[in-house]
Amino acid sequence: MKRQKQTYLGYLFLFLWLLTGFAGEVQAQRALKHRTGQLTADSIRMKHVTDSLALLDTLSLQRQQQIDALEAPVDTAALASQSDSIQKAAQKKVKEKWIPNSNKSVWLALAIPGAGQIYNRKYWKLPIIYGGFVGCAYALTWNGKMYKDYSQAYQDIMSDNPNNNSYMDFLPASTTPEEVQKNLASYQERFKKKKDTYRRYRDLSIFAFIGVYLLSVIDAYVDAELSDFDISKDLGMKLEPAVFNDAFRNRPQGVGLQCSIKF
Repeated sequence: MKRQKQTYLGYLFLFLWLLTGFAGEVQAQRALKHRTGQLTADSIRMKHVTDSLALLDTLSLQRQQQIDALEAPVDTAALASQSDSIQKAAQKKVKEKWIPNSNKSVWLALAIPGAGQIYNRKYWKLPIIYGGFVGCAYALTWNGKMYKDYSQAYQDIMSDNPNNNSYMDFLPASTTPEEVQKNLASYQERFKKKKDTYRRYRDLSIFAFIGVYLLSVIDAYVDAELSDFDISKDLGMKLEPAVFNDAFRNRPQGVGLQCSIKF
């Protein structure tokens, strides 16, 4: 019985010893984990501190560079060259639009018909101008020829020479010289009117030719003058009510409608 109690006590001490050792081991593992975590946290904090210092150094370097750039001396030669390049580019853009000289255009148009339009680069006007000249030249030639023929016929019918009978070419084929002699005064008046008519047409053709020439000169001058005329895109008409004042009494005279045009 006594031996059994000693055996139980031995098992009890052995159990307590094992329990104590297990608890110590657990405590040691917890301490180790705690130390490991503490060291890891410290390393993270140190890393954050290092990154912050590096960021501060970078910002300080950038600020210093900006200050140095502001305090650096200005290169006037570079600025002048840049300004010259900008001015040349602006002048090049302006030169892209052709602006003719009105005086030169007029002198060219006076010297050669149509040369002013060629100088102004309005080539589409050349067929109109030269068409007018061709039409006037044809009218002048035709009317001049008809006037010359009727003048000769009138001279022949007014003469007493029976061999001068060119006027018969202008009469119907059934007309005979005897019939002409019977109504001589009537035929003389007819040929006189025809002669005067074609002379008037010839003179009008000459004036038309000169008119086309002068119109080509005026067109060249006006076109050159209006080549740089700025026409705003804001074109419109606006109607709005308005109060009209009396200029003498300085008081409202009436109400009406006011029209304003933008151009």
